[in-house]
Amino acid sequence: MDYESRQVRRFTVPPSAAGQRLDRWLTDRFEAESRSAVQRWIAEGLVTVDGQRAGKSGMPLDAGTEIQVAAPPPAVETSLRPENIPIEIIFEDNSLLVIDKPAGLVVHPGPGHTAGTLANAVLHHCPELEGIGGEKRPGIVHRLDKGTSGVIVVAKNDAAMRFLQEQFAGRTVYKEYLALLEGRVEPPRGRIDAPVGRHPTRRQRMAVLPALSGPKNAVGTGQTASGAREAVTDYECLQVYEDRSSGQTARFSLVRAVLHTGRTHQIRAHFAWRRHPVAGDAEYGYKRRRLSLTRPFLHARRLGIRLPGEAERRLFEAPLPAELQRVLDRLGE
Repeated sequence: MDYESRQVRRFTVPPSAAGQRLDRWLTDRFEAESRSAVQRWIAEGLVTVDGQRAGKSGMPLDAGTEIQVAAPPPAVETSLRPENIPIEIIFEDNSLLVIDKPAGLVVHPGPGHTAGTLANAVLHHCPELEGIGGEKRPGIVHRLDKGTSGVIVVAKNDAAMRFLQEQFAGRTVYKEYLALLEGRVEPPRGRIDAPVGRHPTRRQRMAVLPALSGPKNAVGTGQTASGAREAVTDYECLQVYEDRSSGQTARFSLVRAVLHTGRTHQIRAHFAWRRHPVAGDAEYGYKRRRLSLTRPFLHARRLGIRLPGEAERRLFEAPLPAELQRVLDRLGE
């Protein structure tokens, strides 16, 4: 495939990103790609800076610089098979699907999950999705953890895929979650602005890692010396519950969390760092079962996004699953 036939994306470097490395800044723009993939694009001449082929991955950026990226489409993975897995569809048109994903359903195949995923399910529902997005991810624009339920959007064609990806990359998507946290959260509302990256020793986990020294960067542009990426979560405590079933009083806080970035395990890592892990999250919190929960109490309640051809953002909502509502009902008794 030659350069001209690729989908070219154009960026202008904002003042807040001045001095950042080219590869790190571009990795933030292409959240579905690894930094090594971006470095490969640069080496192959697919990235230009002010009209000239980018020289080095580590070149520092200047404010106002024009960058063009002719990113190759992912290779089509033909091993993915449609599976008749029931899915709850919130909305559907010719461009996309909005789905209420249940907890326990992996979004796309990966190590240990070669089948039985949301990708298999949507391919059965829409066979024409094969190849949209490629690499075992037909139409998958973003993801939710296996144990997280709630709203997820799937593109049905290449044009919709690009349109939705631009919104996620540009941080214009509204992402609201409900989470039940261990303890009483103080202050009851606020912002957690702390970079998240791979845990240095427990590689399956994410963690808040030390930030770069110097002035704080704007939302979505920061990178730490440890390789972590800026992560920003706003939260508001909706209610505090007390549980005395064990003979001792345990407190739990129901919070509304709004993500301004989309880092892996962002909510789980942020609140664990604040010593208020998500209830039921054995990876980041208590190992023993709490409140009869068999999954983290984390639900993607609302997603606000523009649809192709529409100027205003639409808001889609998924009700709290019955097993989580039962936990709140018992705590409220």
